[in-house]
Amino acid sequence: MKQFSKGMMVVCAVISLSACGGGDSESTVAVQSTTPNNLTTPDTADTAVATLQDLTEMVLISDQWQLVWQDEFENEIIDLTKWSLEVNCFGGGNNEQQCYTDRAENAFIEQGILKVVALKDNFTGPAAQDDDANYNPSNTRTLPYTSARLRSKNKGDWTFGRFEIRAKLPQGQGTWPAIWMLPTDWAYGGWAGSGEIDIMEAVNLKAKSDEIGAVADQEESRVHGTLHYGRAWPGNVYSGQEFHLPGGINPADDFHEYAVEWQSGEIRWYVDNIHYATQRDTGWYSQYMNNDGVLVNGKGGAPFDQRFHLLLNFAVGGTWAANVNDKSIDESIFPQSLDIDYVRVYECSVSPSTGAGCEAISDNAALIKGHQAPAL
Repeated sequence: MKQFSKGMMVVCAVISLSACGGGDSESTVAVQSTTPNNLTTPDTADTAVATLQDLTEMVLISDQWQLVWQDEFENEIIDLTKWSLEVNCFGGGNNEQQCYTDRAENAFIEQGILKVVALKDNFTGPAAQDDDANYNPSNTRTLPYTSARLRSKNKGDWTFGRFEIRAKLPQGQGTWPAIWMLPTDWAYGGWAGSGEIDIMEAVNLKAKSDEIGAVADQEESRVHGTLHYGRAWPGNVYSGQEFHLPGGINPADDFHEYAVEWQSGEIRWYVDNIHYATQRDTGWYSQYMNNDGVLVNGKGGAPFDQRFHLLLNFAVGGTWAANVNDKSIDESIFPQSLDIDYVRVYECSVSPSTGAGCEAISDNAALIKGHQAPAL
């Protein structure tokens, strides 16, 4: 059921938070980020741990957010004025095992729900990512799974706002759904110097949990919110937070709303309007080569001061999903589907140019330390 959430009060029950990290990518264009908790290193990740217990938090979402873009997926076919479907067997820069296709069996609308479906299905397609200068349909690669990756690039691009996506996530070893944002213009160079905002990622939901302190037979249930920034790979860093839904709920069992509020100098993460993490420009940076070939510091809130677009995708395996929990990919679980009920983008009417003035803030949300720019 599609319901607008502006002005709602939400009660937050018990939440448990602990920091997560991420690995490096071998690509500098539009990669799928990696955030495995067992690949964290002090040089590339914010490893601070925050634990919140026995909280009852009421979060009021501002009624000053104005809806500026949406897809409720009520048409019979995907709206190509809002979304493009990537076609490649690039592997996301992380050795993922899916080809992204524009086939109806990998992405379709069913009863008001966008279905992004991963199939066990050998496929041959372009070996390079769609934005790569070397993208050539005749230079191919074959991978054992197919899926889809939708993006709003040049059809929906924003600087600041509130981004809400209601989704039900896939389950099983090797699954890696992601709801995220990439820069449209790459003003500060290749990935991740120009930034990446991960609204929600999850891997291997309902597989055996490998979380520190997990009890026997505990199921994986974490979702992750992360920023990637710094310099172009391999000089990139990341910082983020993992989150358990209250009451032991697994996000593969039902729909939940994943959101960020992004304003000048600050980004906040929410699940079902529970504010669980905040990052600020005191803990992110961008260093890039200027037109004279000199490495310089980005000013102000760089890199998160430029246009970004949305991506919805479902990866299989890769350097994160295939290397944690039960390891590898469980072929028997496929097909699996990432189900999207709606995507809604809001502008803060108080100050559209900064996104400030519409904040929904919990004092108990984790404030992520992030990283300081290295000396040049």
